[in-house]
Amino acid sequence: AQLVESGGGLVQAGGSLRLSCAAPPGTFTINRMGWFRQAPGKEREGFSCISTSGGSTNYADSVKGRFTISRDNAANTVYLQMNSLKPEDTAVYYCAVDPMDLCGLGSIPSRGDYWGQGTQVTVSS
Repeated sequence: AQLVESGGGLVQAGGSLRLSCAAPPGTFTINRMGWFRQAPGKEREGFSCISTSGGSTNYADSVKGRFTISRDNAANTVYLQMNSLKPEDTAVYYCAVDPMDLCGLGSIPSRGDYWGQGTQVTVSS
């Protein structure tokens, strides 16, 4: 099974986008999840996560205060609200399962399971 990301696009600096990440029907339940991104010429990095219980969310300093991760259990979907976007946020964005629920331990996962195809976010200056 693979996750399906959507919601990317082209936006001006200072704008907003909302990404979605869903599991195909009948596959698995989304709970402990991470958002990752890969900018051109750089390695993929995790920058946000939500724990199994939903009680913990963590963010990298680069996005803290601008991005918000949330989860809709009924829709089996996790979201990423991105505000005050900057050109340096330009990347392909991926969601993945946090296999060890590191988010619940206060960390941000660097690895994930069930990667989707990603969604491109481009922020123009």
